[in-house]
Amino acid sequence: MDRAELRVGLVGYAFMGTAHSLAWRTVNKVFDLPLRARTVAICGRDEGNVAAAADRLGWEEHLTDWRELVARDDIDVIDVCTPGDLHAEISTAALAAGKHVLCEKPLANTADEARAMADAAARAAASGVRSACGYNYRRFPAVALMRQLVADGRLGTIRHVRAVYLQDWVADPGIPLLWRLEKDRAGSGALGDIGAHIVDLTQYVTGQRITGVSALTETFVKERPLLTSTPDNPEFGPVTVDDAVLFTARLDGGAVATYEATRFATGRKNALRVEVNGSLGSVAFDLERLNELEFHDAAAPRSEGGFRRILATEPDHAYMSAWWPSGCALGYEHSFTHELRDFIAAVAAGEDPTPSFADALQVQLVLDAVERSAGRESTWTKVEA
Repeated sequence: MDRAELRVGLVGYAFMGTAHSLAWRTVNKVFDLPLRARTVAICGRDEGNVAAAADRLGWEEHLTDWRELVARDDIDVIDVCTPGDLHAEISTAALAAGKHVLCEKPLANTADEARAMADAAARAAASGVRSACGYNYRRFPAVALMRQLVADGRLGTIRHVRAVYLQDWVADPGIPLLWRLEKDRAGSGALGDIGAHIVDLTQYVTGQRITGVSALTETFVKERPLLTSTPDNPEFGPVTVDDAVLFTARLDGGAVATYEATRFATGRKNALRVEVNGSLGSVAFDLERLNELEFHDAAAPRSEGGFRRILATEPDHAYMSAWWPSGCALGYEHSFTHELRDFIAAVAAGEDPTPSFADALQVQLVLDAVERSAGRESTWTKVEA
């Protein structure tokens, strides 16, 4: 059966652009959807690099001007995988042009930019134009099960949330001054890059929102070699973002929480862990074991106490029926395919995908409160409603 096409234009071809490209190429091969994604055009500033990316990743065409891409009549979706300083401009222009938009996280570099994007998304939705923010970690089957256990009351009253995201990729002071280390390009450092993930994930899993924070940040390496630096002519520039962030928080359902995000945890590559403790039990998710949950049922006999392992690979776990037989594990890349599965299904049904720009704005307001608290010697700071 022929299906109507959803013609996609992607802006950005690096890490996230590659992940999204593979997902757009895969999603209709795995899931039975009412629309068929067509990878029409990919856009990037460097002609040679974007041409090579188009060939490698299976795009029909390549461009070097995102404005030209947005203006094209043969594009239905704009997928934004650029550094954060371009999210607002590209997304709002695409929505105004009547294109559906998927924008990578965090939504913007500032709360003001995120507000403008959420407003633009609300206006566009009135005309049937859809938008979503790419918090892909929501899409692991184990995370979906974690959320369901909480929603079903299996944990009782939620009391504690603790979340960490640990990496070490900039711990070497010799790493050059990349765009992720510049505030005007990235918005923030570990806070927005990886802290945003655990803020979104904990709120998504618990159904509770962060209402206030007390935070501290630290930049361990104050300056780094410029990309143009050479051994004969060393040049350095200031690091203008945080290397690490820690904060405590209260959630609107009464839970208390702790968060830590750093790119200086030597030996840790991509170590995300979220644990939720309730009156009736606890559950934990570890990205390094992403097909599993740890679950403790406090009602079990003391002789059977402690955490047990749940393998989230059965056909009745979210997304799994489309993939492999029971017990066959999925990987990091599948979360992007699941993200696009949900996005396409919502667009086809005329519904707003999640997380919406409004949801992503709320995460941005938490990040904003964390930065304000850290700038005022960890003063308790309310999250803007």
